[in-house]
Amino acid sequence: MVSFSVASMFFHEYTLKEIFSFVSRAGLNGMEFWLETPHFWLRDLPVNEVIACRNEHPEVATMTVHAPILDLNPCSINPDVAQVSVEYSVRAITIAERLGAHILTVHPGRRTAKRPPGTADFTRFDHFVSAIREVTTSNSIKIGMENMEPIVNSLLCTPERMRSLLDEEPWLFFTLDVAHAMAKSVDEPIRYIELCSDRLINVHLSRYNNGKAHYPLDRHTSMVTVMESLKEYHFKGSLTLEIEDLNLQRPLSCEEKIALLARDCAFMRECMD
Repeated sequence: MVSFSVASMFFHEYTLKEIFSFVSRAGLNGMEFWLETPHFWLRDLPVNEVIACRNEHPEVATMTVHAPILDLNPCSINPDVAQVSVEYSVRAITIAERLGAHILTVHPGRRTAKRPPGTADFTRFDHFVSAIREVTTSNSIKIGMENMEPIVNSLLCTPERMRSLLDEEPWLFFTLDVAHAMAKSVDEPIRYIELCSDRLINVHLSRYNNGKAHYPLDRHTSMVTVMESLKEYHFKGSLTLEIEDLNLQRPLSCEEKIALLARDCAFMRECMD
């Protein structure tokens, strides 16, 4: 069954209790919990508080987790940065399991210099994947590798490259970031779905607009096309609104954010009916 979710970072300035309440009031039945949500990340990762919030809001039934990515890069040429980045992704698997999540999304990293990735960069990426593989085989968490925007130093930004990775790693799944794909073209998300739908478990939904990613859906025709494709390929995973509030024309109150999510949630539900 499809779940309708939002990334917790949309409410980054609020407490854990407030975030769960807001998600519920928006009519969503899921949340993608970013470990870097400030009220969690800056307070020594109080897992038990998140579990308590889940118990208080059973209507927010589905939880996925996003591994830490800020200031991190598992493919960094700085070995210390690469090591701590890999360690945080591995640690995120354990935290996700404790939270009762069923999906963890990870980023592939990037070449440090803004140049096309080379052999050394892909070797570091292979090490990252191996570290995750070693932990994943011992628990029930599904790992979704996310596609990145098509920029010069990206390691994973085409449907073909994602398909190749999934074929090489049969335990691995796919998180589609629609806005990242749309940075190439409005048709690019459809190509990802066509090539990788059998391993697609999570979709980050947002629009690409004026050179920036993660705008609200706003019933845009491009989003209708994506939703129709997901329905055609019988997608049954998590639909996750990933909206950057700094892209909006002005700061929104919590009530305005809830109303925005409720509109996008209604749109998603209509498309998937």
